[in-house]
Amino acid sequence: MTQFHPVETISPGSSPDALTDVILVCDHARNAVPLEIGSLGLPDYEMGRHIAFDIGARAVTLGLAARLGAGAVLSTYSRLVIDPNRGEDDPTLIMRLYDGTIIPANRDVALEERERRIVAYHRPYHDCVDDAITAVIEQDRTPVLISIHSFTPALKGRPVRPWHVGVLWDRDERLVRPLLDVLGHEQGLVVGDNEPYSGQLRGDSMWRHGTARGLPHALIEIRNDLISDREGQAGWAARLAGAVPEALTGMLGA
Repeated sequence: MTQFHPVETISPGSSPDALTDVILVCDHARNAVPLEIGSLGLPDYEMGRHIAFDIGARAVTLGLAARLGAGAVLSTYSRLVIDPNRGEDDPTLIMRLYDGTIIPANRDVALEERERRIVAYHRPYHDCVDDAITAVIEQDRTPVLISIHSFTPALKGRPVRPWHVGVLWDRDERLVRPLLDVLGHEQGLVVGDNEPYSGQLRGDSMWRHGTARGLPHALIEIRNDLISDREGQAGWAARLAGAVPEALTGMLGA
């Protein structure tokens, strides 16, 4: 149990080459639980799994922000407290069962507690994303949103997922296609197009801030065994720091 502000923000850089139009978001950055909730009733082992947060995603996001000079908005509490990558009306906003694990504190969440969590943790996160978008628009520029996630190599006993990284999207291909092209040309890298999930989820974070607002965006999913340590996290931050500017150039050229 740890007490944080509901949102962690990184200001864009001030150097001339900083990519200040890019806004990085990390919906599942930490596995912390607020003091006022007390406990979700899970052992430390479960809270260290992918069910509680996206392993390695925070470090990659921070490393990428530093390399690009981009701003970033990151969650501070576990997705099991409330999931910022779900709409307020989504039935999986507060998970009761995830990858075979029952979440004891969420089994009988009252409507009042659901609303309290929305107000305390969910809305402040999305308000900060909106603020970051507004700050770019007020400078007469177009925000570009990139969401960083990680996925487990295997889920629910299914075969191991072969992709090293996936790019998820809904209807807007502006950034997605050049990003897939750049990553796809890297030797030995297995890249998924809308894998291991589909990006077509109405109400999720990228739908709300990207699709619904007509802003170019992409969601990047990295297999979490590749970013479970500092070396892997730094390596992927460096890889994306090379890929994102190239993809942005391709997007603008198109």
